[in-house]
Amino acid sequence: MSKKGTMDLTQGRPITQILLFSIPLVIGTLFQQLYSFADTVMVGRLIGEEALAAVGTTYSLNFLTLGFVQGACVGFGIPLAQAVGAKEMREFRKYFWNGAWLCLFMGAVMTAATLCLADPLLALLRTPEDIFAEASCYIRIIFLGIPASILYNFCAGALRAAGDSRRPTIFLLVSSLLNIVLDYVFIAVIPMGVAGAAAATVLSQLISGLLNLGWIIGKTELLAGSRGERGFSGGHAAKLCKLGLPMGFEYSVSAVGAVVMQGAINSLGTAAIAGQTAGEKIRQMFTLPMESVGMGMATYVGQNYGAKRIDRIRSGIRAGITIQLVYCAAAWAVIFCGKGFFTEIVLGPDGGEAAELSVMYLRIISRLFCIHGSLMIMRNTLQGMGYSIHAVLSGVGELLGRTAGGWLSVDYFGFAGICYANPLAWGLALLYCTAMVVYFLKKAAVMEKSA
Repeated sequence: MSKKGTMDLTQGRPITQILLFSIPLVIGTLFQQLYSFADTVMVGRLIGEEALAAVGTTYSLNFLTLGFVQGACVGFGIPLAQAVGAKEMREFRKYFWNGAWLCLFMGAVMTAATLCLADPLLALLRTPEDIFAEASCYIRIIFLGIPASILYNFCAGALRAAGDSRRPTIFLLVSSLLNIVLDYVFIAVIPMGVAGAAAATVLSQLISGLLNLGWIIGKTELLAGSRGERGFSGGHAAKLCKLGLPMGFEYSVSAVGAVVMQGAINSLGTAAIAGQTAGEKIRQMFTLPMESVGMGMATYVGQNYGAKRIDRIRSGIRAGITIQLVYCAAAWAVIFCGKGFFTEIVLGPDGGEAAELSVMYLRIISRLFCIHGSLMIMRNTLQGMGYSIHAVLSGVGELLGRTAGGWLSVDYFGFAGICYANPLAWGLALLYCTAMVVYFLKKAAVMEKSA
């Protein structure tokens, strides 16, 4: 690791490098999920089960829109990581500034579109009338914060592409703690209801984005000498769009399945919505570290692909899978022992039917975490190599899996179908990503030998 906190991932033992790079990401996402979990706990405990259901019913819309933002910004970071691996910092700077212009445009368009479509989408999800107004209030404030989400994801992605995973994590910790404080202030001290939880999230993410941007510009040399390179470049913007937009669409395509599934959950009643919301928030606390290792894998593969180190990519895949499987076993054991306790934290001691459904959700889904962990390695390997369009196609598998889970829950299995929907989605996507990784690595090896 350099004095400026960046890592050269083309050198050293793959499992060690992936772990060292990913650990700050894991810590960051755990704290990020902690403040999301704090939202859930405070809304459920301080406002009530209906408010928790209102927040929960917006999850799929949140996933649909902000998932696109996260996916696109991860994709924008791939050319940056490849430029770092190839030691072409002039290209890094050009990609950064063109990415910034694209993000400004994306933020304006997405904010306007989502605000117009918020209520029609909630109606399409069959959101119960007794929670519709609160759900609309919450998601509209979240949509107003889309530019803040873009700012954070793009700037943090640029730092990670350069090999610095520590600084974005530090700034995320600051914003996470701030979010928890603001949650309490806006819900308990100033009784703003669900609007307070949403406002706390948006303000905290804005602070985190500004801290990342300030560090890039003021404390690193990543953009040094770029005064003449800030203009729009069609070629650089086209490559960013080629890699970023498919990854954004991949998140959104799989999120469409979540939207369909949310409609199925809503049809099962308020208790099912609250139970699945509590279980899903707890599940995310345990699976987000897997996604962080996946993000680390994308940067690792991006740098090594730029350096034409196909051998290290193969070793990295084996190392990444090993890390995920060990973690999945530990996560299952913790959930097996503590699922009732975790549910009580969210819903309180009198959770009733919602608590029973949350425990059922956790019991089933935790057994299948290994599918999700493996998917994060394979999908991010494809993304790091620049084959983003195949990430979109893997998202179709997730769409089919969640749609099937929603259909089965309504017509055949009830809430149990909801519990199996995500693992089914992960499994279909994993099959496709694994096949594509094997194919493209063989193709790259052949090209390397013939060069």
